[in-house]
Amino acid sequence: MKLVSWFRGEAFQRGVHPPECKLTAKMPIRRLPFPPRVIVPLSQHIGKPPRPIVKVGEEVVRGQPIAKAEDWLSVPHHAPVTGVVEFIGLKPGQRGPWVESIVIRAHPGATQEDLWGQPRDLAQASAQDILQAVWDAGLVGLGGAAFPTHAKLSVPKQAKVHTLVVNGCECEPYLTCDHRVMVEQADDLIAGIRYAMRATGAVRAIVGIEDNKRDARDALRAAIARAGEIPEGEIHAELVPTKYPQGSEKMLIMALFGVEIPAGGLPVSLGMVVNNVGTLAALGRLLPQGRGLTERVVTVTGPGVARPGNYLVPLGTPLRWVLDFAGTPQEDFEVVLGGPMMGQAAASLEVPITKGISGVLVLPSAELARRESGKTYPCIKCGECVESCPMGLNPSMLGMLAAKREYDLMGSHYHLGECFECGCCSYVCPSNIPLVQQFRVAKQILREKALAAR
Repeated sequence: MKLVSWFRGEAFQRGVHPPECKLTAKMPIRRLPFPPRVIVPLSQHIGKPPRPIVKVGEEVVRGQPIAKAEDWLSVPHHAPVTGVVEFIGLKPGQRGPWVESIVIRAHPGATQEDLWGQPRDLAQASAQDILQAVWDAGLVGLGGAAFPTHAKLSVPKQAKVHTLVVNGCECEPYLTCDHRVMVEQADDLIAGIRYAMRATGAVRAIVGIEDNKRDARDALRAAIARAGEIPEGEIHAELVPTKYPQGSEKMLIMALFGVEIPAGGLPVSLGMVVNNVGTLAALGRLLPQGRGLTERVVTVTGPGVARPGNYLVPLGTPLRWVLDFAGTPQEDFEVVLGGPMMGQAAASLEVPITKGISGVLVLPSAELARRESGKTYPCIKCGECVESCPMGLNPSMLGMLAAKREYDLMGSHYHLGECFECGCCSYVCPSNIPLVQQFRVAKQILREKALAAR
């Protein structure tokens, strides 16, 4: 397939410019203390949850596989701490419903070193060997989508990939974990990019970074220079305009190359694969050691946090433990998992940090009073949502159809499936209409109807 036109660095159409609020952009990554217990939900990613392979009372060491992948869209899980399996059963999940989980009580005297792993020589590894290593590591998209990484790097036989697009935009307000990974783990990221290029057959990789993170661009260019000539192809780090939602793969490809992914299509149709910087940095660090994913960088921030920062958090750490360490106010506060635009309110402080959680945002309830009041007004047909939608949809019409429960019409005539729930429409709506929430309900109902029809 012919290479698309080279880097343009132009802003995509529409979108919004919310306040950045990057309170932790200059704060280095610090390790969060290990909790006395971790809760590892089996369902942490898109696809079928893995199957437990440990029993209650069994001793495990950090990094040991504790759940085995069940099919292609499933990944294994590894013990985040050295300890003993205390419970296997239902525990609170981040979206509300309880999910099957493995609870491990950490040994108080353990050093919590990674004690499980089989180092690999990947110098001459084939694409299939690399994909298998990624799968064994239990990697999923760490940007929030939590799509199994080995599946995303697997190119269909009829397709040919020439470009690996690496998403370093981190356009969500408040979040800075990807920013700090690019600055502090640049060599791991370049190593991960090289493995991903070999797995996909890409001859070029480009890291797209918003222009409010020039230090990250400089750190990556220095790491590229240290890597020297590489047989996999070229690696570039380039700036793109700061705008939300620049981190969407469709928006990033438009900004980098000026080409549009067809409706209903995927980047592979243009010869591209998109991955997040945090995912590829973990890939570059874990694969040579033959280890599994047991921790990730999380931004803990917001007006309600006494000690905000970018923390290296063991997976399964209860949210209450994180907030107690970071310090939260005594008055009422709300906790959002992710950023304020696309994140979701935490169902409970007992839910754990999972592979897909990139941020913990603490907001005093008083700041959310207007939105939390539930007071909405009729649509005034101002068109602000239409002007802001990066996909060129008509959120106003979709909202009115959702209110009338015309879900089939939303999907068939108004392209509901193209909405990726970025929140731009809800952000600009002067009538305070919860458009994104309406669209999520509509999508869920359409999915259930499609499943029933099959």
